[in-house]
Amino acid sequence: MFMKTNSLSLFADLLLPSIKNTYDAIRRLPQLPGAYFHPWRRESVRRLAALKDAYRGQRAFILGNGPSLRHTDLHRLHNEFTFGLNRIYLLFPELGFSTSFLVSVNDLVIEQCAHEIAALSIPKFISWRAHRHFRHLPMSERPIFLYTTYTGPRFARDARGRLWEGATVTNVALQLAFHMGFQQVILVGVDHNFVSKGAANQTVVSDGDDPNHFSPHYFGKGFRWQLPDLETSEIGYRLARQAYEAAGRQVLDATIGGKLTIFPKVDYDSLF
Repeated sequence: MFMKTNSLSLFADLLLPSIKNTYDAIRRLPQLPGAYFHPWRRESVRRLAALKDAYRGQRAFILGNGPSLRHTDLHRLHNEFTFGLNRIYLLFPELGFSTSFLVSVNDLVIEQCAHEIAALSIPKFISWRAHRHFRHLPMSERPIFLYTTYTGPRFARDARGRLWEGATVTNVALQLAFHMGFQQVILVGVDHNFVSKGAANQTVVSDGDDPNHFSPHYFGKGFRWQLPDLETSEIGYRLARQAYEAAGRQVLDATIGGKLTIFPKVDYDSLF
């Protein structure tokens, strides 16, 4: 009886992941033709090919959008390679410079801010799902479109294929930085802590100033956004740490007062 129970348990352990992976793959089917064969995506793949390992051996900073940015001397990043996320551009006038790249994959953010994102004159990486919002742009000004998905946890070492979002654009940026060859990636402003509470991924509408980001106007009154899924984010972060360390690379967390515990901590000021 004991052996039979163990056999059933082993069978379930082997079968359930296979069923889940198949289900995940079926959910992604509607995106597949365009994600691989649309001319805009083919052009994006060509541009991503040119970026493969283009920054080998360099370091880069990924800027989250947490309140801790207000306690971080970001002017020190003027001559660094930087990945900005979502609405980080609200800080650009104050900083006097732009991030090297912008990454945005959340449908609600892009839908409500596409015109602002389109106006940025820096390389932009945008989810393929949102390509319709940029159809008015000439080819030379279009973002690089990434095939990102909600399902099928993985860390992609090559950004030309599918990227798992891991419930946060930060995980996509980590995969892009790996693709581009950065040796050391440092997180700043990834507070991993939200004042707003509720069911993960639930869509809500802000009823006032935003307490969760560096600006009260980030997701200000009337903005539709999704509550964080910190547990899923951590799954992605663990996959990222494993991938970087296996390749002899490193992800460090220099967020001031951040609650994330996946990556080794480093004092921000010590980096300069």
